[in-house]
Amino acid sequence: MATIVHPTRFFRESDMHQPELIDVAGGHIVAFSKTCPGKTEPNDDSALVISLSADRFVMAVADGVGGAPLGYKASAIAIECLAETLSESFAGAGDAVVDQLDLRPAILDGIEKANAEILDLGTGSATTLSIVEVNHRIARGYQVGDSMMLFVGGRGAIKWKSTSHSPVGYAVQAGLMDEEDAMYHDERHLVSNLVGSREMHIEIGPAINLSARDTIVVGSDGLFDNLHTNEVVQRCRIGKPGRRMEELVRLATDRMHGEDDALPGKFDDLTILLLTP
Repeated sequence: MATIVHPTRFFRESDMHQPELIDVAGGHIVAFSKTCPGKTEPNDDSALVISLSADRFVMAVADGVGGAPLGYKASAIAIECLAETLSESFAGAGDAVVDQLDLRPAILDGIEKANAEILDLGTGSATTLSIVEVNHRIARGYQVGDSMMLFVGGRGAIKWKSTSHSPVGYAVQAGLMDEEDAMYHDERHLVSNLVGSREMHIEIGPAINLSARDTIVVGSDGLFDNLHTNEVVQRCRIGKPGRRMEELVRLATDRMHGEDDALPGKFDDLTILLLTP
């Protein structure tokens, strides 16, 4: 895998065959984004990795709404607006200054800017957006929609998992439905909160202290609609960074092509960002 040394890396309309390794503070981000098998339209997923200083970076995944006009355009706008507000907020500041600044206002401004620009398209386009900021090994997630974030400890304990902004996701969070039933629910793919909606709202997660062996997964529903959470946890935390990603991609792709009704399986674009030690 090639190591990307640039401070900002965009993934838009990507159809990758191999993951890419990006060096960040305290570890690596492995990135992968591929178009749904058999699909002729562009990949509706987009992703971003941006390093702001020696100890701070942000990563994000956006999944343009499938079937909606210009879903790929909406997801690209989302990550571009986020990168723009982050870059503008810290332009010209040295690492020492950036390390003292709060990332939250710039991240929230980026989401609001993206929402306004997508609405201005007037096409009905929309996208999910999941963002993780890491500041001196303290991580926090920001969520709109059903692209998911998962913080996993070195021994496999889930430190934090985002909530899918959907009727099924809220039912799971409330304890009214377990994850197994949710994977097969007829309304699993209905999303109740999107960038590109006048009713958009932003969920901000807790600050999580990362230990040396912790892993963070940010993925579109091409991952989380095809793999159970425990399957993601098992594969994301063991082995070399590239090997972890390859295992996730292989199983998700196999599930898309699978014929076993007892296992989840849904054709979709697939985008994963994996933060590893």
